[in-house]
Amino acid sequence: MSILTTLLLAAVALAAVEPLRHPLPAPTVTRTLAASTVIPGKAPTVPWPQSGQAALFVEGVGSLGTSGGDEPLPIGSVAKVMTAYVILTEHPLDRGEHGPKLTVSAAQAAAYPSELARGESLVRVAAGAVYTERQALQAVLLPSANNMARILAAWDAGSIDAFVDKMNDTAAELGMENTRYTDPSGLSPETVSTAADQVIVARKAMALPAFAEIVAQKKATLPVAGEVRNYNSLVGRDGVVGIKTGSTDEAGGCLSFAFVVSVGGRKITVVGAVLGQPGADTPVQLERVFRVTRSLIRSVNAAIKLHPAIRAGDAVATVRGPFGAETTLTAAKDLSVVGWPGLRVKLATEIPTVPADLPAGSAHGRVSAVAGGGKPVTTPLQSGVRLEPPGTWDRIRRHR
Repeated sequence: MSILTTLLLAAVALAAVEPLRHPLPAPTVTRTLAASTVIPGKAPTVPWPQSGQAALFVEGVGSLGTSGGDEPLPIGSVAKVMTAYVILTEHPLDRGEHGPKLTVSAAQAAAYPSELARGESLVRVAAGAVYTERQALQAVLLPSANNMARILAAWDAGSIDAFVDKMNDTAAELGMENTRYTDPSGLSPETVSTAADQVIVARKAMALPAFAEIVAQKKATLPVAGEVRNYNSLVGRDGVVGIKTGSTDEAGGCLSFAFVVSVGGRKITVVGAVLGQPGADTPVQLERVFRVTRSLIRSVNAAIKLHPAIRAGDAVATVRGPFGAETTLTAAKDLSVVGWPGLRVKLATEIPTVPADLPAGSAHGRVSAVAGGGKPVTTPLQSGVRLEPPGTWDRIRRHR
Protein backbone atom coordinates (compact mmCIF):
# COMPACT_ATOMS: atom_id res chain seq x y z
CA MET A 1 0.00 0.00 0.00
CA SER A 2 1.38 3.36 -0.98
CA ILE A 3 1.94 6.17 1.46
CA LEU A 4 -0.69 8.21 -0.38
CA THR A 5 -3.28 5.47 0.01
CA THR A 6 -2.48 5.10 3.68
CA LEU A 7 -2.87 8.82 4.22
CA LEU A 8 -6.18 8.83 2.37
CA LEU A 9 -7.53 5.94 4.48
CA ALA A 10 -6.38 7.69 7.65
CA ALA A 11 -8.16 10.88 6.59
CA VAL A 12 -11.36 8.96 5.91
CA ALA A 13 -11.11 7.25 9.29
CA LEU A 14 -10.55 10.53 11.06
CA ALA A 15 -13.51 12.07 9.24
CA ALA A 16 -15.70 9.17 10.29
CA VAL A 17 -14.59 9.34 13.91
CA GLU A 18 -14.87 13.12 14.19
CA PRO A 19 -18.69 13.16 14.83
CA LEU A 20 -18.20 10.73 17.70
CA ARG A 21 -15.93 13.20 19.47
CA HIS A 22 -18.79 15.66 20.06
CA PRO A 23 -21.40 14.97 22.79
CA LEU A 24 -24.95 14.53 21.69
CA PRO A 25 -27.36 17.38 22.49
CA ALA A 26 -29.70 16.66 25.40
CA PRO A 27 -33.29 15.73 24.56
CA THR A 28 -35.66 18.69 24.45
CA VAL A 29 -39.01 18.82 26.24
CA THR A 30 -42.01 20.64 24.81
CA ARG A 31 -45.02 21.01 27.10
CA THR A 32 -48.28 20.23 25.32
CA LEU A 33 -50.56 20.62 28.34
CA ALA A 34 -52.53 23.84 28.77
CA ALA A 35 -51.61 26.05 31.73
CA SER A 36 -55.13 25.82 33.13
CA THR A 37 -58.58 24.49 32.53
CA VAL A 38 -62.08 25.26 33.81
CA ILE A 39 -64.37 22.69 35.38
CA PRO A 40 -67.16 22.36 32.80
CA GLY A 41 -70.81 23.01 33.52
CA LYS A 42 -72.96 25.80 34.88
CA ALA A 43 -71.61 27.62 37.92
CA PRO A 44 -73.62 26.83 41.07
CA THR A 45 -76.37 29.19 42.16
CA VAL A 46 -75.86 29.86 45.86
CA PRO A 47 -79.02 30.80 47.83
CA TRP A 48 -77.50 33.82 49.54
CA PRO A 49 -79.69 35.54 52.16
CA GLN A 50 -81.80 38.45 50.96
CA SER A 51 -80.52 40.68 53.77
CA GLY A 52 -77.37 40.87 55.85
CA GLN A 53 -74.17 39.18 54.71
CA ALA A 54 -72.85 35.70 54.10
CA ALA A 55 -69.61 34.03 53.06
CA LEU A 56 -68.49 30.46 52.33
CA PHE A 57 -65.00 28.97 52.19
CA VAL A 58 -64.17 25.41 51.12
CA GLU A 59 -60.99 24.18 52.78
CA GLY A 60 -58.41 23.05 50.27
CA VAL A 61 -60.18 24.86 47.44
CA GLY A 62 -61.05 28.46 48.26
CA SER A 63 -63.93 30.88 48.54
CA LEU A 64 -67.31 29.90 47.16
CA GLY A 65 -68.36 33.53 47.33
CA THR A 66 -69.82 36.25 49.54
CA SER A 67 -72.97 38.34 49.61
CA GLY A 68 -74.12 41.61 51.12
CA GLY A 69 -71.00 43.71 50.59
CA ASP A 70 -68.22 44.49 53.03
CA GLU A 71 -69.68 47.15 55.31
CA PRO A 72 -68.94 46.22 58.95
CA LEU A 73 -72.02 45.04 60.86
CA PRO A 74 -72.65 44.22 64.54
CA ILE A 75 -71.94 40.53 65.07
CA GLY A 76 -73.30 39.77 68.56
CA SER A 77 -71.85 36.72 70.26
CA VAL A 78 -70.08 35.55 67.12
CA ALA A 79 -67.37 37.81 68.58
CA LYS A 80 -66.70 35.06 71.11
CA VAL A 81 -64.96 33.06 68.38
CA MET A 82 -62.13 35.59 68.57
CA THR A 83 -62.29 35.58 72.38
CA ALA A 84 -61.80 31.82 72.45
CA TYR A 85 -59.15 31.95 69.72
CA VAL A 86 -57.05 34.46 71.66
CA ILE A 87 -57.40 32.44 74.87
CA LEU A 88 -56.38 29.21 73.18
CA THR A 89 -53.41 30.74 71.37
CA GLU A 90 -52.21 32.24 74.67
CA HIS A 91 -53.05 29.09 76.68
CA PRO A 92 -53.07 26.09 74.28
CA LEU A 93 -55.02 22.96 75.15
CA ASP A 94 -54.77 19.48 73.71
CA ARG A 95 -57.86 17.43 73.00
CA GLY A 96 -59.47 16.47 76.29
CA GLU A 97 -57.09 18.61 78.33
CA HIS A 98 -58.67 20.91 80.92
CA GLY A 99 -55.74 23.26 81.41
CA PRO A 100 -55.15 25.83 84.14
CA LYS A 101 -57.79 26.92 86.65
CA LEU A 102 -59.38 30.29 87.26
CA THR A 103 -61.43 31.45 90.22
CA VAL A 104 -64.51 33.70 90.06
CA SER A 105 -63.95 36.79 92.18
CA ALA A 106 -66.51 38.27 94.56
CA ALA A 107 -66.92 41.29 92.28
CA GLN A 108 -67.51 39.12 89.22
CA ALA A 109 -70.09 37.06 91.05
CA ALA A 110 -71.77 40.18 92.43
CA ALA A 111 -72.26 41.51 88.89
CA TYR A 112 -74.46 38.56 87.94
CA PRO A 113 -77.84 40.00 89.11
CA SER A 114 -77.42 43.25 87.18
CA GLU A 115 -76.19 41.37 84.09
CA LEU A 116 -79.24 39.13 84.33
CA ALA A 117 -81.52 42.14 84.67
CA ARG A 118 -80.14 43.49 81.36
CA GLY A 119 -81.23 40.28 79.67
CA GLU A 120 -77.71 39.11 78.90
CA SER A 121 -76.79 35.56 77.97
CA LEU A 122 -75.06 34.20 81.09
CA VAL A 123 -74.10 31.19 83.15
CA ARG A 124 -74.75 31.21 86.87
CA VAL A 125 -71.55 31.79 88.87
CA ALA A 126 -70.58 32.12 92.53
CA ALA A 127 -67.72 33.81 94.32
CA GLY A 128 -64.82 31.39 94.74
CA ALA A 129 -66.10 28.95 92.09
CA VAL A 130 -63.21 27.32 90.26
CA TYR A 131 -63.31 26.63 86.51
CA THR A 132 -60.76 24.99 84.30
CA GLU A 133 -59.87 26.80 81.11
CA ARG A 134 -61.86 24.21 79.15
CA GLN A 135 -64.96 24.67 81.33
CA ALA A 136 -64.74 28.44 80.96
CA LEU A 137 -64.48 28.09 77.18
CA GLN A 138 -67.44 25.72 77.18
CA ALA A 139 -69.45 28.38 79.01
CA VAL A 140 -68.45 30.96 76.41
CA LEU A 141 -68.97 28.84 73.30
CA LEU A 142 -72.01 26.68 74.13
CA PRO A 143 -74.55 28.75 76.14
CA SER A 144 -72.76 31.94 75.00
CA ALA A 145 -72.06 33.29 78.48
CA ASN A 146 -71.18 36.97 78.35
CA ASN A 147 -70.08 36.99 81.97
CA MET A 148 -67.64 34.13 81.44
CA ALA A 149 -66.21 35.89 78.35
CA ARG A 150 -65.43 38.88 80.58
CA ILE A 151 -64.04 36.64 83.35
CA LEU A 152 -61.76 34.87 80.87
CA ALA A 153 -60.62 38.19 79.39
CA ALA A 154 -59.60 39.56 82.80
CA TRP A 155 -57.92 36.26 83.70
CA ASP A 156 -55.82 36.34 80.54
CA ALA A 157 -54.91 40.00 80.16
CA GLY A 158 -55.47 41.52 83.62
CA SER A 159 -58.31 43.69 82.37
CA ILE A 160 -61.06 43.59 79.78
CA ASP A 161 -59.63 46.60 77.92
CA ALA A 162 -56.23 44.94 77.61
CA PHE A 163 -57.84 41.79 76.29
CA VAL A 164 -59.86 43.73 73.70
CA ASP A 165 -56.56 45.22 72.50
CA LYS A 166 -55.32 41.65 71.99
CA MET A 167 -58.45 40.82 70.02
CA ASN A 168 -57.93 43.75 67.67
CA ASP A 169 -54.21 43.07 67.30
CA THR A 170 -55.01 39.48 66.36
CA ALA A 171 -57.65 40.60 63.87
CA ALA A 172 -55.09 42.86 62.21
CA GLU A 173 -52.54 40.02 62.06
CA LEU A 174 -55.12 37.78 60.38
CA GLY A 175 -55.97 40.42 57.76
CA MET A 176 -59.48 41.11 59.08
CA GLU A 177 -59.53 44.62 57.65
CA ASN A 178 -63.21 45.37 58.32
CA THR A 179 -63.35 44.22 61.95
CA ARG A 180 -63.29 46.12 65.24
CA TYR A 181 -63.79 44.53 68.64
CA THR A 182 -64.89 46.64 71.60
CA ASP A 183 -65.76 43.87 74.07
CA PRO A 184 -65.05 40.15 74.48
CA SER A 185 -68.73 39.11 74.44
CA GLY A 186 -70.09 40.87 71.36
CA LEU A 187 -72.88 42.50 73.37
CA SER A 188 -71.76 45.96 72.27
CA PRO A 189 -73.18 47.03 68.89
CA GLU A 190 -69.84 48.76 68.31
CA THR A 191 -68.19 45.35 67.92
CA VAL A 192 -68.46 45.03 64.15
CA SER A 193 -67.16 42.83 61.37
CA THR A 194 -68.10 41.24 58.06
CA ALA A 195 -69.05 37.71 57.10
CA ALA A 196 -65.81 37.35 55.13
CA ASP A 197 -63.70 38.45 58.11
CA GLN A 198 -65.53 36.09 60.45
CA VAL A 199 -64.77 33.21 58.12
CA ILE A 200 -61.08 34.08 58.47
CA VAL A 201 -61.05 33.78 62.26
CA ALA A 202 -63.42 30.80 62.25
CA ARG A 203 -61.02 28.87 60.00
CA LYS A 204 -58.10 29.67 62.29
CA ALA A 205 -60.07 28.69 65.37
CA MET A 206 -61.26 25.40 63.88
CA ALA A 207 -57.62 24.47 63.30
CA LEU A 208 -57.16 24.39 67.10
CA PRO A 209 -58.10 20.89 68.33
CA ALA A 210 -59.60 22.03 71.65
CA PHE A 211 -61.75 24.69 69.98
CA ALA A 212 -63.07 22.26 67.35
CA GLU A 213 -63.77 19.71 70.08
CA ILE A 214 -65.75 22.15 72.24
CA VAL A 215 -67.90 23.72 69.52
CA ALA A 216 -68.95 20.26 68.32
CA GLN A 217 -70.47 19.47 71.73
CA LYS A 218 -74.22 19.63 72.24
CA LYS A 219 -73.95 20.08 75.99
CA ALA A 220 -71.51 20.25 78.91
CA THR A 221 -71.58 20.22 82.71
CA LEU A 222 -70.13 23.24 84.49
CA PRO A 223 -69.52 24.25 88.10
CA VAL A 224 -72.48 26.05 89.72
CA ALA A 225 -74.51 26.21 86.48
CA GLY A 226 -74.73 22.44 86.01
CA GLU A 227 -75.66 21.15 82.56
CA VAL A 228 -75.65 23.74 79.78
CA ARG A 229 -76.64 23.28 76.12
CA ASN A 230 -75.22 24.54 72.88
CA TYR A 231 -77.30 27.37 71.39
CA ASN A 232 -76.27 26.15 67.95
CA SER A 233 -79.00 23.59 67.30
CA LEU A 234 -77.51 22.73 63.89
CA VAL A 235 -74.57 20.92 65.51
CA GLY A 236 -74.72 17.21 64.77
CA ARG A 237 -77.04 17.64 61.78
CA ASP A 238 -76.15 17.75 58.08
CA GLY A 239 -72.46 17.41 58.93
CA VAL A 240 -72.38 20.58 61.08
CA VAL A 241 -69.47 20.56 63.56
CA GLY A 242 -69.76 24.11 65.00
CA ILE A 243 -69.26 27.04 65.47
CA LYS A 244 -71.03 29.98 67.19
CA THR A 245 -74.36 31.77 67.29
CA GLY A 246 -74.93 35.48 67.89
CA SER A 247 -78.05 37.58 68.36
CA THR A 248 -78.80 41.08 69.60
CA ASP A 249 -81.32 43.73 68.61
CA GLU A 250 -78.61 45.51 66.61
CA ALA A 251 -76.92 42.45 65.12
CA GLY A 252 -80.00 40.37 64.35
CA GLY A 253 -79.36 36.66 63.89
CA CYS A 254 -75.74 35.73 63.24
CA LEU A 255 -73.90 32.44 62.89
CA SER A 256 -70.42 31.31 62.07
CA PHE A 257 -70.50 27.65 61.15
CA ALA A 258 -68.50 24.70 59.88
CA PHE A 259 -69.71 21.51 58.28
CA VAL A 260 -68.12 18.48 56.66
CA VAL A 261 -69.04 17.08 53.27
CA SER A 262 -67.89 13.78 51.78
CA VAL A 263 -66.58 14.09 48.23
CA GLY A 264 -65.17 11.08 46.48
CA GLY A 265 -64.22 9.47 49.76
CA ARG A 266 -62.60 12.66 51.05
CA LYS A 267 -63.82 14.66 54.02
CA ILE A 268 -63.97 18.35 53.11
CA THR A 269 -64.62 21.06 55.71
CA VAL A 270 -66.61 24.11 54.69
CA VAL A 271 -66.57 27.22 56.88
CA GLY A 272 -69.14 29.98 56.58
CA ALA A 273 -70.73 32.96 58.27
CA VAL A 274 -74.15 34.60 58.05
CA LEU A 275 -74.81 38.00 59.64
CA GLY A 276 -77.74 40.35 60.11
CA GLN A 277 -80.80 38.11 59.81
CA PRO A 278 -83.95 39.95 60.95
CA GLY A 279 -86.29 39.04 63.78
CA ALA A 280 -88.07 40.55 66.77
CA ASP A 281 -86.16 38.50 69.34
CA THR A 282 -83.43 35.91 69.75
CA PRO A 283 -85.51 32.79 68.94
CA VAL A 284 -86.81 34.29 65.70
CA GLN A 285 -83.40 35.69 64.74
CA LEU A 286 -81.69 32.37 65.30
CA GLU A 287 -84.38 30.40 63.49
CA ARG A 288 -83.95 32.65 60.45
CA VAL A 289 -80.16 32.39 60.46
CA PHE A 290 -80.44 28.61 60.87
CA ARG A 291 -82.85 28.46 57.92
CA VAL A 292 -80.47 30.43 55.69
CA THR A 293 -77.55 28.27 56.79
CA ARG A 294 -79.38 25.03 56.05
CA SER A 295 -80.05 26.27 52.51
CA LEU A 296 -76.39 27.17 52.07
CA ILE A 297 -75.33 23.73 53.30
CA ARG A 298 -77.67 22.01 50.84
CA SER A 299 -76.37 24.09 47.95
CA VAL A 300 -72.73 23.37 48.83
CA ASN A 301 -73.42 19.65 49.07
CA ALA A 302 -74.98 19.77 45.61
CA ALA A 303 -72.21 21.89 44.10
CA ILE A 304 -69.00 20.31 45.36
CA LYS A 305 -67.94 17.24 43.41
CA LEU A 306 -64.79 15.42 42.38
CA HIS A 307 -63.91 16.51 38.85
CA PRO A 308 -61.23 15.02 36.55
CA ALA A 309 -58.56 17.58 35.73
CA ILE A 310 -56.38 15.13 33.77
CA ARG A 311 -57.10 11.59 32.61
CA ALA A 312 -54.61 8.73 32.71
CA GLY A 313 -52.86 8.68 29.34
CA ASP A 314 -53.39 12.38 28.60
CA ALA A 315 -50.33 13.80 26.84
CA VAL A 316 -48.45 16.32 28.95
CA ALA A 317 -45.19 16.85 27.03
CA THR A 318 -43.26 15.71 23.97
CA VAL A 319 -39.60 14.71 24.30
CA ARG A 320 -37.37 14.87 21.23
CA GLY A 321 -33.91 13.35 21.08
CA PRO A 322 -31.18 13.88 18.48
CA PHE A 323 -31.94 12.94 14.85
CA GLY A 324 -35.72 12.83 15.32
CA ALA A 325 -36.14 10.28 18.11
CA GLU A 326 -39.32 11.12 20.03
CA THR A 327 -41.53 9.99 22.91
CA THR A 328 -44.45 11.40 24.86
CA LEU A 329 -44.84 11.92 28.60
CA THR A 330 -48.37 11.14 29.74
CA ALA A 331 -50.26 11.20 33.05
CA ALA A 332 -49.84 7.85 34.78
CA LYS A 333 -53.15 8.09 36.65
CA ASP A 334 -56.38 10.08 36.66
CA LEU A 335 -55.94 13.39 38.49
CA SER A 336 -59.14 14.74 40.05
CA VAL A 337 -59.82 17.90 42.05
CA VAL A 338 -62.56 18.90 44.44
CA GLY A 339 -64.49 21.85 43.08
CA TRP A 340 -67.52 23.06 41.21
CA PRO A 341 -68.42 24.03 37.62
CA GLY A 342 -66.80 27.26 36.49
CA LEU A 343 -63.85 26.93 38.89
CA ARG A 344 -60.45 27.43 37.25
CA VAL A 345 -57.87 24.68 37.72
CA LYS A 346 -54.18 25.51 37.27
CA LEU A 347 -51.99 22.78 35.78
CA ALA A 348 -48.24 22.59 36.34
CA THR A 349 -45.47 20.18 35.42
CA GLU A 350 -42.14 19.24 36.96
CA ILE A 351 -39.98 17.40 34.43
CA PRO A 352 -36.32 16.71 35.29
CA THR A 353 -33.64 16.60 32.59
CA VAL A 354 -34.44 13.69 30.32
CA PRO A 355 -31.64 11.15 29.82
CA ALA A 356 -30.60 10.15 26.32
CA ASP A 357 -31.91 6.64 26.97
CA LEU A 358 -35.39 6.59 28.52
CA PRO A 359 -37.07 3.16 28.53
CA ALA A 360 -40.74 2.85 27.63
CA GLY A 361 -43.09 3.24 30.60
CA SER A 362 -40.49 4.97 32.76
CA ALA A 363 -41.69 7.29 35.54
CA HIS A 364 -40.27 10.72 34.80
CA GLY A 365 -41.60 13.91 36.36
CA ARG A 366 -45.07 14.74 37.57
CA VAL A 367 -48.06 16.91 36.80
CA SER A 368 -50.10 18.79 39.40
CA ALA A 369 -53.50 20.48 39.50
CA VAL A 370 -54.68 23.23 41.82
CA ALA A 371 -58.39 24.02 42.01
CA GLY A 372 -59.07 27.63 42.96
CA GLY A 373 -56.68 28.72 45.69
CA GLY A 374 -56.30 25.29 47.22
CA LYS A 375 -53.55 22.74 47.61
CA PRO A 376 -52.09 20.86 44.62
CA VAL A 377 -52.79 17.23 43.84
CA THR A 378 -50.25 15.36 41.74
CA THR A 379 -49.73 12.27 39.63
CA PRO A 380 -46.53 10.88 38.05
CA LEU A 381 -45.68 11.11 34.37
CA GLN A 382 -44.55 8.15 32.34
CA SER A 383 -42.86 7.79 28.99
CA GLY A 384 -44.38 6.25 25.90
CA VAL A 385 -42.14 4.45 23.40
CA ARG A 386 -38.49 4.11 24.29
CA LEU A 387 -36.28 7.12 23.70
CA GLU A 388 -32.82 5.84 22.79
CA PRO A 389 -29.66 7.56 21.58
CA PRO A 390 -28.62 7.13 17.93
CA GLY A 391 -26.12 4.41 17.09
CA THR A 392 -22.61 5.00 15.84
CA TRP A 393 -23.45 4.56 12.16
CA ASP A 394 -26.41 6.99 12.45
CA ARG A 395 -24.14 9.59 13.99
CA ILE A 396 -21.56 9.19 11.25
CA ARG A 397 -24.16 9.09 8.47
CA ARG A 398 -26.08 12.12 9.75
CA HIS A 399 -22.85 14.12 9.94
CA ARG A 400 -22.17 13.74 6.25
